Amino acid sequence: MPELPEVEVVRAGLEPAITGATAASVTVYDERSLRRHDGPSEDFIDRLTGRVFQSPQRRGKFLWIPLGDGDALVAHLGMSGQVLLRDRSTDDRLTRIRIELDHPDHGELRLNFVDQRIFGSMSIDSMLPTGDQPHLAVPSQVAHIARDPLDPFFDDAKFLRTLTAKRTTVKRALLDQTLISGIGNIYADEALWAARVHYNQPTESLSRAKAILLLAEVRAVFVKALVEGGTSFDTQYLNVNGESGYFAHSLNVYGQQGNACPRCGRLVVREQFMNRGSHLCRFCQRVRVGSRAG
Repeated sequence: MPELPEVEVVRAGLEPAITGATAASVTVYDERSLRRHDGPSEDFIDRLTGRVFQSPQRRGKFLWIPLGDGDALVAHLGMSGQVLLRDRSTDDRLTRIRIELDHPDHGELRLNFVDQRIFGSMSIDSMLPTGDQPHLAVPSQVAHIARDPLDPFFDDAKFLRTLTAKRTTVKRALLDQTLISGIGNIYADEALWAARVHYNQPTESLSRAKAILLLAEVRAVFVKALVEGGTSFDTQYLNVNGESGYFAHSLNVYGQQGNACPRCGRLVVREQFMNRGSHLCRFCQRVRVGSRAG
């Protein structure tokens, strides 16, 4: 599933091309891709046609394009969704929604929402003021999502207080999008390895120093993944030009079970966790006992 770096790569790729463009026509090929839209496809088409796209925004794994008048076009990529920017002559297999755009500088463009597994969606949603920055707004679908650690308004102190006050384990906390957004399985495993924290370490046992280090490693792995265009294991994640990211070549533990830990040389393992896997080095990452393990 695309995580923060992949969604941010898409957002950044869209921004210069679609900001200021007008939706000339909209075609819905599969209504299942409107699962989060409150209304039928005709309503989606009518409300989007003729609207002018503003600069695309993101929070965590959600991407949206403000349309003015309190509305936004919201895209959630799900497991395999892609937002591809094309010229009008280019088609893509498995296109679920197509938006023809007219841009005052770039001319005629095509935006294809492609989704193999149809877990992603597009919708038109109303914008609501954020609780912590009321002069800013987010779509109602996104209002419950916490800020991500690359957000300039992310509150480090609040996150650290809430993290260590929770009665859960560290990886469960990192995947809780109401606590911190944008982190999925890949980047949780990578950050935990970098911080030498076991995924099952109780949150209340983390020392402040270790919690600060973990947050720093989350940011570091995000920044590195952004530089490398995100993580692609197959064609299910592509940027707006249909190209794969190459951060998969920089992964230390995720998907590396059976290989040597880059730090100590012992084997990386994969353990069952929440109907998915956790990848770790059992030597470098141990559950620390005692009060405020660090």
